[in-house]
Amino acid sequence: MEKVSLSSEKPRLSFWQIWNMSFGFLGIQFGFALQNANTSRIFETLGGDTKNLAFYWLAAPVTGLLVQPIIGYYSDRTWHPKWGRRRPFFAIGAILASIALIIMPNSPALWIAIGTLWIMDASINISMEPFRAFVGDMLPPSQRTTGFAMQSFFIGVGAVVASALPWIFANIFGITDDVLAEGQIPTNVKWSFYVGALAFFTAVMWTVFSTKEYPPDEEEHHESHKDQPIVIRYSPNTYMTIGLVLLAICAALIIWFYTQDLEPQLYVLCGVLALFGFAYFLASLFMKKNRYRNGFVQIVRDFQNMPKTMIQLAFVQFFSWFALFAMWIYTTSAVTSHIYLSTDTTSLAYNDGADWVSLLFSGYNGVAAIAALLLPYLARYTSRRMTHLIALSCGGAGLISFYFITDPNWLILSMVGVGIAWASILSIPYAMLSSSLPAQKMGYYMGIFNFFIVIPQIVAASILGFLVSTFFNSEFIYALIIGGGSMIFAGLLCLIVKDKDEVLMKENAA
Repeated sequence: MEKVSLSSEKPRLSFWQIWNMSFGFLGIQFGFALQNANTSRIFETLGGDTKNLAFYWLAAPVTGLLVQPIIGYYSDRTWHPKWGRRRPFFAIGAILASIALIIMPNSPALWIAIGTLWIMDASINISMEPFRAFVGDMLPPSQRTTGFAMQSFFIGVGAVVASALPWIFANIFGITDDVLAEGQIPTNVKWSFYVGALAFFTAVMWTVFSTKEYPPDEEEHHESHKDQPIVIRYSPNTYMTIGLVLLAICAALIIWFYTQDLEPQLYVLCGVLALFGFAYFLASLFMKKNRYRNGFVQIVRDFQNMPKTMIQLAFVQFFSWFALFAMWIYTTSAVTSHIYLSTDTTSLAYNDGADWVSLLFSGYNGVAAIAALLLPYLARYTSRRMTHLIALSCGGAGLISFYFITDPNWLILSMVGVGIAWASILSIPYAMLSSSLPAQKMGYYMGIFNFFIVIPQIVAASILGFLVSTFFNSEFIYALIIGGGSMIFAGLLCLIVKDKDEVLMKENAA
């Protein structure tokens, strides 16, 4: 491949080159879609308490919080003449995730299923996180919206098929169980995960072997490694103060939760605060010893020095993904109890409702696949900020509408709005972000940006069950209403984001 620096202007790629470099997301979404649509069902079947579903799900976001910045940091510093920079991580993640997908529906006990979710989510993140940086590595700014939209297209297509697999195996291939024993995972769900494992591995490897990465030049090598000077914006004492404040807040919350005898999942919030507080405190100790080039210190310092656009988008992401996590956790419980009027996992009504939810998840991803191709045109004629506002408003309205629907067929219309929002969430924020990031830290900052996907999931998993059981008599349809309001609020926050490319276009036009 021609010698092109990641920090220089890159040549425009053809449609098929962008297609090949994005194709792996088809497989990645097979994994995520099967996980999102069926995990709560598996947990409930294995005896999990519906009130604790969010707590069981915590494995996924906690894993992402730990894995994503580490993978991003090291993928920025990886280069192999044959395998490149990001592709080794694609391949390793695909192998591990495919194995986990086979194990998940064969879990003999709830605790094994929760542990497998932990492994599966970590493995998917190993593949997924570098894919976001891949667009910034390979495409010039003028094609990045198209690149992220292409990823969203494959995410939509993959999720359409993967989410519908249980319904397809049951209704088209006739793979059903006449009688389900307590704790037995349906056969159609098992086969869905087997197909998902094969699709994940095959699609990711297509990208690995069909796409070549640009090698780093000498200048970029120096920028991303040890030769650049250290710029100290904040003193070690500042980091220590931040760490101690976070740890103090954590301690105060623990005392409050304990004295008020509140739900145990709320303590997870304390764990997140403690993690960040300890990270800042430990980084300050390294800095006091002048060990600024320590990898851990660099991760903490770069987090503290995020670009302004990234900080603004962080709030948008937080409320968007809080809504999505509410939907993924509680849609099955909400639909089966509110519309199908059943909470018995062995009943025909419950399983019909759960299969319909899988098909609905397929539907919103199908809408997302189409919307992903149209969003760049809408963004061109309005702006990326306005496009995201419109899309998130559609998604929020769709989630809120679940409460008012009694005929499950009308939920298809609700999912149209969710699909439009999903397509935008997977593309527009990343397109706005990529232009504000330094090329030599693209992978790391994309990993850090995923904090604002992971943290809202942890918050949702910690407080949603508590809110619904405390204030809404454990009627989980209200979790979807809360999610809808959160998504609309995220859309309004788009208006404060400073899109660097939008500013440059206005200046050029003037």
